[in-house]
Amino acid sequence: MTRPDTPRDERSVRSGDLLGEGATARATVDEHGIVTQWNEAARGLLGYRPAEILGRPVAELLHDSSPARAEVPAALRSPSPPARLNGRVTLLRRDGSTVELGLLAHRRTSSAGAPEWLIVSAVPRAGDAARDEALMRRSFLEGPCTTAVYDTGLRLRWANHDLERVMGLEQEEMRGLRIPEILPGPESEKAERTMRRALETGEGQRLELATPVPGHPRRLAWSAVVAPLLDDDGRAAAVMLSAHDTTAQLTARERLTLLNEASVRIGSTLDIDRTAQELADVAIPALADFVTVDLLPAVHDGGEPRPGPPGSHVLLRRVACRSVLAGCPEAVLEPGQVAAYPEFSPAAECLKAERGMLNRVTDPAVARWADEAPDRAAMIRRFGLHTTMAVPMRARGTTLGVATFSRHRRPEPFEQDDLLLAEEMTARAAVCVDNARRYTHERHTALALQRSLLPRTLPPSAAVDVASSYRPANSRSGVGGDWFDVIRLSGSRVALVVGDVVGHGVRASAAMGRLRTAVRTLADVDLAPDELLTHLDDLVNHLSDETESGADAPGAAEAAGTTGATGATDATDSAEAVDAAEAVDAAEAVDAAEAVDAAEAVDAAEAVDAAEAVEVTDAEVGATCLYAVYDPVSRRCSLARAGHPPPVLVTPDGTGTLLDLPSGPPLGLGSLPFETVELELPEGSLLAFYTDGLIESRERDVDKAIDTLRFTLAQPAASLDALCQAVVARLLPDHPTDDIALLLARTRGLGADSVATWELPDDPAVVARARREAAERLAAWGFEAAAFTMEVVVGELVTNAIRHAAPPIRLRLIHDRALICEVSDGSATAPHLRRARAFDEGGRGLLLVAQLTDSWGTRQSATGKTIWAELAVPTL
Repeated sequence: MTRPDTPRDERSVRSGDLLGEGATARATVDEHGIVTQWNEAARGLLGYRPAEILGRPVAELLHDSSPARAEVPAALRSPSPPARLNGRVTLLRRDGSTVELGLLAHRRTSSAGAPEWLIVSAVPRAGDAARDEALMRRSFLEGPCTTAVYDTGLRLRWANHDLERVMGLEQEEMRGLRIPEILPGPESEKAERTMRRALETGEGQRLELATPVPGHPRRLAWSAVVAPLLDDDGRAAAVMLSAHDTTAQLTARERLTLLNEASVRIGSTLDIDRTAQELADVAIPALADFVTVDLLPAVHDGGEPRPGPPGSHVLLRRVACRSVLAGCPEAVLEPGQVAAYPEFSPAAECLKAERGMLNRVTDPAVARWADEAPDRAAMIRRFGLHTTMAVPMRARGTTLGVATFSRHRRPEPFEQDDLLLAEEMTARAAVCVDNARRYTHERHTALALQRSLLPRTLPPSAAVDVASSYRPANSRSGVGGDWFDVIRLSGSRVALVVGDVVGHGVRASAAMGRLRTAVRTLADVDLAPDELLTHLDDLVNHLSDETESGADAPGAAEAAGTTGATGATDATDSAEAVDAAEAVDAAEAVDAAEAVDAAEAVDAAEAVDAAEAVEVTDAEVGATCLYAVYDPVSRRCSLARAGHPPPVLVTPDGTGTLLDLPSGPPLGLGSLPFETVELELPEGSLLAFYTDGLIESRERDVDKAIDTLRFTLAQPAASLDALCQAVVARLLPDHPTDDIALLLARTRGLGADSVATWELPDDPAVVARARREAAERLAAWGFEAAAFTMEVVVGELVTNAIRHAAPPIRLRLIHDRALICEVSDGSATAPHLRRARAFDEGGRGLLLVAQLTDSWGTRQSATGKTIWAELAVPTL
């Protein structure tokens, strides 16, 4: 029940009033055309009671003159009847009169599952025309769309309430004005052109608008339809514009577009500063007017931030900033500067809460800034910052820094959706920054490890003058495994080696260290180049097996960490170095001042994830190598290569040649044998050894690069170092994608006055003569002070050769940077240093030689062996 005095808005409405059951005549007809339902409105329309019409064919209600008389049976018999029929028909009333009605018939399925037709017709009521006209006027004025009518001069005649609300003007204030006069701007000009086209063509037009409107904080967007209104003669008498507000949809699309742009633009490099700047660049001006990105100092340096929440004052380093104003005048800090943020600052609060925070800049907040940081308060007042968003940069559970977004030019404040967008953009940037941080960490680790394993200074040698250059790659691939070395051998000879390990990162550097150490070990045994490469090939196969079985990863981590922590003096400890048999010895180990700390080295948990940042080799280990031995006495050079680029030889006359050496397979394949080539080089010849990064580039053909290398090497230079730098400058691209190692060696020769050779008979009596002649030769060279020691050494080595070996026996003295004594014989049996017992008559000769000289050793040859000993003396 409703009281009579109840206000109209509070009165209940009966369901019958809402549904208007008596205003619609309804009937149902089955698939055979038999009437199955009949309501009271149908009875009032045609006079038939339900009992009189149910079960009868519906065709009996159709007048003979009605076209439907033939159409209805045809529709019923059709194998695929339409889903709907409509039109005007003439029906017979019960009293015999006729009535013309508009009918609408729907084909549907009954509750029993059988097909049937629902037929409806509205029952006309008195006064409908007046009510319809009033409703039409009200629907125009109160409709949910922004609607207006303009005359043929495109001047406003009618505006509904929604247009008045949007414009903030009454209809009478806008009547007679054109759209550009009501709302000036390019979008209004566009709308007027569209309305003119609708009047000229008589066809409806669609229009998308987005423009700022006075009184609204943000730009409004509409999807509009422009339709001409025709008079009775079919001419356009006016034009109607009806628009739907699509501001929310436009804003959502713009946010999605910005988010997609951020995913494309942020993270284009593995540089921390560049990645942070990309976040700021994307957000301006689409999201904010001023953006800053600050990182924890440890993160910016490539390290791990301290765990746990920040303290009351947070130290952050400004990494990037961007503004809609030129020169970023809002910035209080320059990139690179570190500042402490108080605990009430948005940056500190969002880091502590570990979520984004949206803040309005109020007067009390500015006053507090004035107490703690007056420069920031002055900036806020000067530029009128009204809202800010502070979003923590977090990736993989680690807090990296904070991004702050501010508005001062755009009048609308940030909304919650803006904060969600900023959080999503910042989260993507944080992952990229963390990748860059991990890449920086691994790159520094690999560089430190590689620098420690490469020779710091090349040893002086009478055989060659050398110069070298190593340049790491400047790309996403990271540091590679290129290396070179110069190894002094017995007999004033020198070994020159250059190699390249497949892959990049710490693992490649660790593998490079193992191979370099193995080369030094094998070179010390004085193997021929082809034999050395064969043993090295076996080692690479073992390394590949270890890597495939997973044994290599912890070994590498332990190796680099231990060598970095213990320093040079402890690097030979086989349990803690890179590997027991292949560790870098004390003279070559990682210097603690240069290498990374053990906790920061190759630890798998801290290294860059292979799938997210740097591609590191974690499957097979492969390498190429070029090994050469030069003898300054014979001026002969023996070379062999394993899949490595051949060296370039420049003779003293300036002719540059790419040596034609048998290639041999890369190390690790274990297939074809290696082959040694021996050349005789004129004194002053230049040999250039290099890795493929020097000649292989996307911008240049390899053959052209080799021609450039040969031409550059043939040019005069002030020194080998200057020539080395000239080659690198000429061939290396601006952003090399691979490491390069370059080793230049200019050969020298030892003249006949520096070498003395005697062929000795297999007779113990010759020992005294050998000692005497050796002493005389040293006196001639000016080394009388060393004559006695050398006599003892010569006597012991010649005696051993006569007693335990076979002829021919040869004694050779070489005056190089040291005095070298060599005794060769025809036996392949190598001597061994042993401890003689008290009553032994022999066994003390080699021990005595080892005590008197700086170094000694033995090397095998095709006809026997050579025992050598070096005695350091001042250079004349």
